[in-house]
Amino acid sequence: MRITLIPIKIKNNSLLEYIKKQLELIFNSEILIDNIEYDIQKNFNKSRNQYYSTEIISNVIPLTEKLEGKVVLLVNVDLFVPVFTYLFGEAQFKGKLSIVSTFRLYEEFYTGRTDDKLFYKRVFKEVLHELGHNFGLRHCEDWNCVMHASAGIEEVDVKGAYYCRKCEEVAKKNLIE
Repeated sequence: MRITLIPIKIKNNSLLEYIKKQLELIFNSEILIDNIEYDIQKNFNKSRNQYYSTEIISNVIPLTEKLEGKVVLLVNVDLFVPVFTYLFGEAQFKGKLSIVSTFRLYEEFYTGRTDDKLFYKRVFKEVLHELGHNFGLRHCEDWNCVMHASAGIEEVDVKGAYYCRKCEEVAKKNLIE
């Protein structure tokens, strides 16, 4: 299985390398970092001052058709869907594409302090969470599982950093099918 990370409006190479390395350790697979030409501004909603994540995914599908495996878009913009005030990410359930926003994962957003270690951990959890949806996982009740839903940053910090045994089994089964 191959996973491709595509940064849009992200210039933090050390973050990308960290995510790549962590995914390689977990999946023992080829993890690539690639680029696409995409103007994310067309998904900006002026009234909300945010970017519509579902539209971004829909618009990027044709640009990633030739890529094998799963594709994770990493963006540094504030994402929304109409039913939520904001979200950390979105994924096609049992699909190819997911998107993760770093915008609300920075500690500076909440406390004004920089904490790169915490930031990297948060981004990784959300990447793994959205990939879980790509692998066919739903939200999990287990707080130790990365698939536990996160309504706020505190919940991102509290939940585990990997799939629970049950979710891991479902993901592996779905990857074989």
